[in-house]
Amino acid sequence: MARKTLGFLALAFLHQTLAQYIVPPAKLEAIYPKGLRVSVPDEGFSLFAFHGKLNEEMDGLEGGHWSRDITKVRDGRWTFRDRNAQLKIGDKIYFWTYVIKDGLGYRQDNGEWTVTEFVDDLGNIVNINKEPKPSGSGGQGSTPRPVICDISQTQVQDLSSVCKGALIFDEEFDERSINDLSFWEKEFKFPAEPDYPFNIYIPDKTLKLEGGSLVITPLITEQVYREGFTNEALDLTDRCTGQVGTRECSRVASGADIIPPVITGKINTRKNFNFKFGRIEIRAKLPSGSWLLPELNLEPRDNSYGAQRYESGIIRVAFAKGNTIYAKKLYGGPVLSDADPYRTLLLKEKIGIDNWNKDFHNYTMIWKPDGIDLFVDGEKYGTVDPGEGFAASGRQHLVPHAALWSRGTLMAPLDEMFYVSIGLRVGGVHDFPDGPEKPWKNKSRKGMVSFWYHMEDWISSWYTPEMKVDYVRVYAL
Repeated sequence: MARKTLGFLALAFLHQTLAQYIVPPAKLEAIYPKGLRVSVPDEGFSLFAFHGKLNEEMDGLEGGHWSRDITKVRDGRWTFRDRNAQLKIGDKIYFWTYVIKDGLGYRQDNGEWTVTEFVDDLGNIVNINKEPKPSGSGGQGSTPRPVICDISQTQVQDLSSVCKGALIFDEEFDERSINDLSFWEKEFKFPAEPDYPFNIYIPDKTLKLEGGSLVITPLITEQVYREGFTNEALDLTDRCTGQVGTRECSRVASGADIIPPVITGKINTRKNFNFKFGRIEIRAKLPSGSWLLPELNLEPRDNSYGAQRYESGIIRVAFAKGNTIYAKKLYGGPVLSDADPYRTLLLKEKIGIDNWNKDFHNYTMIWKPDGIDLFVDGEKYGTVDPGEGFAASGRQHLVPHAALWSRGTLMAPLDEMFYVSIGLRVGGVHDFPDGPEKPWKNKSRKGMVSFWYHMEDWISSWYTPEMKVDYVRVYAL
């Protein structure tokens, strides 16, 4: 549980003897089935720190089992959360808090709090009732049974059930380092089919946390390594998150088949958080620059309907191309085939007054057992209705793998567990139509090298190529 707080001892004593301001009392909550949430109301702070111990008194101003700086306010409160804390009635937390206000530091010492009740993610009290054991249970008396709320249609990895409307995943990106993200895996591989983008995913230098946001920055491969490197070889096997022994982990340049000329970053929750049906909200600033593509997606955990050509689908929470001529068009929805017309048939479109990469926006998708709704900044702009089923419409549009979906529900292949993925890719062979301004042809084997040879044409447009993500939140239906 422990995390070292940067310079906490120095900060703790700073201006303390002169302090007149009183830090507001912290609100502590035990979350059911597990978790601890600590918050204070915002009174113009620039930092909030929490330090505490479970069932053990603090030794002065020590760091404690919990030791964390929070640098971003949310909904009018500064909030620390440990999602893995296992608390029980009667547990006692000893703590101290610290804030910075108007450049001065203030503490609230000697805090004590006892767990007397549990709440859900929305702050509703969880009642613990007692019911008789069923006959034949092998004993008499009663057994505790948590009665929380109405059960949601949402399914979550490792949970038998969740409450309607509950916050089931919350990433605020307010940790100090990208390596502190506990629910995310950093991808390290060459992406390939079905879109064959012109980038490598390498987290070093492309991923960072800054100002409470995840920042993904594209880099030129030959500037990271050396001039001419695109015509050499690159083996990622030691750290590869792709399939070892394939082109996902190792490449040797040969003729037009060069090492991808751009390095970007991508993270996902595949190993730690998967869900089926729910509402996902992502507040993000999309990248600006020719041939850049944001990835704010849900991807299938198990590829139950197949692993090629989007047989098991992906869902784009938000998607706007980086080129100026495309950047006013926002898209969201499922991609169930690698080729048109079915690749883009189900995507919904919203034309912006300005380019979507000019500022942060809230992109929301509600994924239901009978369809998908899409919103931006609270405004609904599209609904995806499966009708008689995606299998039926897929067969109508001659999608070769549509028959695979017949064994599922109307929403198949979007009726399995999916995980969150956030990344940035470049070019590829499907998302940009051929045209006079485009330096490669989608069906050409020389597409990537043609893109690279025209670097001077597109690199000049990369004024703000970074993608920034403020938060990701997932709620049960």
